[in-house]
Amino acid sequence: MSALSQLPKHLKVPKKPEELQQAQRLFHGRGHAYANLNHITIDWLSPVILITLFAPETKAGIETLADYLLSEIPCCNSVQLQHRYQLEGPISIIRGDNIQQLVIQEDTLKFQLSLGQNRNTGLFLDMRNGRRWVCENSSQKRVLNLFAYTCGFSVAALAGDAKSVLNVDMSSAALQVGRDNHRLNQHSLDSISFEKLNIFKSFGRLKKRGSFDLLICDPPSFQKGSVDIVRDYPKILRRLDDYMAPRNELLLCLNSPELNRDFLINQMANLAPRYALIDEIKPPTVFAEAENKGLKVLYFKTI
Repeated sequence: MSALSQLPKHLKVPKKPEELQQAQRLFHGRGHAYANLNHITIDWLSPVILITLFAPETKAGIETLADYLLSEIPCCNSVQLQHRYQLEGPISIIRGDNIQQLVIQEDTLKFQLSLGQNRNTGLFLDMRNGRRWVCENSSQKRVLNLFAYTCGFSVAALAGDAKSVLNVDMSSAALQVGRDNHRLNQHSLDSISFEKLNIFKSFGRLKKRGSFDLLICDPPSFQKGSVDIVRDYPKILRRLDDYMAPRNELLLCLNSPELNRDFLINQMANLAPRYALIDEIKPPTVFAEAENKGLKVLYFKTI
């Protein structure tokens, strides 16, 4: 019998209309909190259910799961399956329509997603509480958003009345989606900048554009030829005084499963000792972790 038959007892499926409006993870096996299910995640991206596999499963098991999910969420128009164990992470349609472009809602914010074109959809659901924190703590601040991707943090900052945001990323395509995300939320682009830069070659440019009141840094763990988190995170931290205001705040994110929160804490103690760790912003509870290898988001402030 497929391990997928265990899934229904672990799922908390949204039922109320206001819950069904919200993009959310329904099941997170990647945290190794559920026996034999660490290879699967399930997301509700209205009107799409996206099942992601990190190891193969039987066709019968997937179809049974899809039918169960459809019975629980009848407003779903499409059940899609992403094969993340394959290089390109292709997506196949299990039930319903072939929906590739959609706009999802998170709290009161809207984001554009793409399915089947890249390995990632355009928004990381485990960072929901981080975006919520930024929305609640950006009022009248000059925000520097490094590794901006599709500018989810920037959208949250503008929704929280930030004075300005500079988004920096290596991908012009991701930054273009970021512009679209701001337009979706009816944000004027007058106070938002988008710069395609190699951050590690652009500290002088950041210094000229500063000084910033809030830094958001959410780097990939590893990106061949551009980012090695162990080698490169210290380069950002040791230069904080160059581009940050004298009194400022940092939201430092760490996605590497091999590194725990002590990596950031120790780097800050060595390279930026005038900052104090104030809080840790945890992911939503559905992202249960048995091995503490998930997302870490730490909030530091000058003392």
